Amino acid sequence: MNEFSKAVAVAFQLVLGLDHQLIEIVSLSLQISVLAVIIAAFIGLPLGAAIALFRFPGRMAIVVFFNAFMGLPPVVVGLITYLLLSRSGTLGTLGLLFTPTAMIIAQVILVTPIIAALTRQLIEDLWIEYEDQLRSLGAGPGRAITALLWDGRFSLTTAILAGFGRASAEVGAVMIVGGNIDHVTRVMTTAIALEVSKGDLALALGLGIVLLTLSVSVNGAAFLINETARRRQS
Repeated sequence: MNEFSKAVAVAFQLVLGLDHQLIEIVSLSLQISVLAVIIAAFIGLPLGAAIALFRFPGRMAIVVFFNAFMGLPPVVVGLITYLLLSRSGTLGTLGLLFTPTAMIIAQVILVTPIIAALTRQLIEDLWIEYEDQLRSLGAGPGRAITALLWDGRFSLTTAILAGFGRASAEVGAVMIVGGNIDHVTRVMTTAIALEVSKGDLALALGLGIVLLTLSVSVNGAAFLINETARRRQS
């Protein structure tokens, strides 16, 4: 058995044996990503819906802004967040740099444009479809936001899952603002990068297996939700 085969075997042993270090890293990763996505959803869903339904000067510029920021480079977000949270930065007095909170802030900045842009597109399509009906019931754009968000809940869940996939797989921003500190800010992506550089392929592969499983699960859930929504509409 060569070195790679041994590393793969040990990696599966770590995963199946629920290795303490691996579980600690995975748990922290999920805590940070889930909380970041929840915050981003609370910001992005109503913001995207408002942009879809209201007409105001500069609206198209905001639409372009959010669409462009769906592909925002993580290292740029990490750099901006670092500058804000550093001692000489605007929020430096809070002492958040190299903490899980800093990592959450960076992920919120990354995920919010994704959720907002996808929400805007969906709500805009729903408004075109239901505008006459809603206006006949006396519901203008402001009152229609809640109804349209509820009607598009399945597709919006897919948007949230897309945001979670981005957050959980991100490495650049969280590495910059979190520092990859053992037992404090070490998450799956940063731990994989560190363990590979150290030559510890077993733990890196174990974390990679968990991350890949998580990614497949999220995409599978998004597919099932879309299928459910399509069947309800047909």
